[in-house]
Amino acid sequence: MYGAGNIGRGFIGQLFSESGYEVAFVDVNMEVIGRLNADRAYPVVICGGGGLREVSVGNVRGVDGSDPDAVAAEIADASVMATAVGVNVLPRIASTLAKGLSLRWSSGNPEPLNIIVCENMVGANRHLKGLIEACLADAGDKARLSSDVGFVEASIGRMVPVMTPEMQAGNALRVYVEEYCSLPVDGDAIVGPVPPIKNLLPYAPFDFHIKRKLYVHNMGHALTAYLGHLVGHELIWEAIEDPNVQLSVLKSMLCVGYALSKEYGADFAELYLHAEDLIARFGNKALNDTVRRVGNDTLRKLSPDDRLIGALGLCRKHGLRNDHLAMGIAAAMLFDAGDPKPGDVREILAAGGPGAVLDGVCRLEAGEDRDAILR
Repeated sequence: MYGAGNIGRGFIGQLFSESGYEVAFVDVNMEVIGRLNADRAYPVVICGGGGLREVSVGNVRGVDGSDPDAVAAEIADASVMATAVGVNVLPRIASTLAKGLSLRWSSGNPEPLNIIVCENMVGANRHLKGLIEACLADAGDKARLSSDVGFVEASIGRMVPVMTPEMQAGNALRVYVEEYCSLPVDGDAIVGPVPPIKNLLPYAPFDFHIKRKLYVHNMGHALTAYLGHLVGHELIWEAIEDPNVQLSVLKSMLCVGYALSKEYGADFAELYLHAEDLIARFGNKALNDTVRRVGNDTLRKLSPDDRLIGALGLCRKHGLRNDHLAMGIAAAMLFDAGDPKPGDVREILAAGGPGAVLDGVCRLEAGEDRDAILR
């Protein structure tokens, strides 16, 4: 499990462990790696309707991510692998992944390796494959990358908040998670037999599930943060309980859901129920998730193919106006995460106004959508 953060420990690592695997977590956080090796287990707190329930995830250990030889040895011998490091980190680990795959093949391991790519980006599997391929010098290795390695895109729906010292209560490994624990993946991308992993749901074609996750779940979550921030809420559950915020979030998700039903021939009734379920999940008070965490990184979230502008474009493609989403995009421009970075959305807004953000970040052309946002 490349990445021992909240998704790595709180979702994928738990499923690997409960499926009977020994789980080797790769990370550069030596406090986490040291504790994994000392305890060989860590606690996960499930936040469900019946309250909090803590489970212990066992048969785990840590691997120093700054030691390429150690990581390569793990990849060479692995039965299955996953990444949850963040899209921006993938280029930094590509050479180590290439080294591990080369070692796997040179040492005579004939088994295919499926890499479950748990990154919040459409096409993250293709992106990772391209990064690794660029690091492989041997033509035979490049050929085996296509034949023997499955780059399996995953839809990560489980919500995990930022851990506070109070939530960790003396154990830096403790993770709070919601009850939802399904792992939809691209069934067409799997090489060889489907890995026996608890709650793994292979779908083909997978594009619908990725778009539903990004344009309904992620979009609705972000909209809750941006509209909630606009009216002064600090927690996600507070924001979604605000009737005005909830109405805009639900209407926006249903509009996108209808567009998805037209695009893929999906059952709109199921998409409606999915949106209602998400509203309830956003309102999970036990998660104590913050508007700041969910809304952070507006530069990426306002990019052309991401959750907001991408969803707006899908609605437009099917002749649907989504004024509630347009309002949320305007709110995203005003969002203040409290940690300004050079070149971020608020800096662009201050320098050139909303038009500069729509041009330079969103790449949104003139039309009704742009007019609705500027209103």
